[in-house]
Amino acid sequence: MAGRIRGKVTYPGVATVYKAGVGDGACSYGPSSDMMIAAMNTTDYETSKACGAYVFVRAANGASVTVRITNECPLPCAPGQLDLSEQAFAKLAPVSTGRLAVTWSLVSPSSVGTISIRYKVGSSPYWCGVQAIGHRNPLARLEVRTGGGWRQLARTDYNYFLSPDGSGCGKAIRLTDIYGEQLTVDDIALRPDVVQSTGVQFARH
Repeated sequence: MAGRIRGKVTYPGVATVYKAGVGDGACSYGPSSDMMIAAMNTTDYETSKACGAYVFVRAANGASVTVRITNECPLPCAPGQLDLSEQAFAKLAPVSTGRLAVTWSLVSPSSVGTISIRYKVGSSPYWCGVQAIGHRNPLARLEVRTGGGWRQLARTDYNYFLSPDGSGCGKAIRLTDIYGEQLTVDDIALRPDVVQSTGVQFARH
């Protein structure tokens, strides 16, 4: 379930820098309150599987920063490459450096709150897109409860899980992280573009 990026593995890579604006990106989270964010190269982004992951980045000079993946860095970004916001890159080296050899690994920060759910604009009982926000660990699977049991929804590259025929829209949601932990959430209303707290969170690893 882990996809390309796995826990307890240190990856060699390169950190580059970009102007992140308000922090919105391919993961469709919207503006970020914390600019410690980064874009993941397309290979490791893996159709948005990296979205929301917290990554600890360390440079050879000993400086480090923890960033959240909110965006995709398209080619020519290479496997292992992280494109950091200017604010995050500045924690490692002067922004003018532009490019830096680093290592990085997944982390599960203790400071993260609880997970929220958002239905995509246009969602209805006949079609819906569902997004999880604020998960401590990368999300491996999102399922909805239907009359026949749990149905796994397909993930888009813009980080929504789609039910094209409306199955399970507005029903219970089950989230699974890359470590296999499952959380079941009830009572999330089918309210498009409204961020709704679940009160639950994955364990730290």
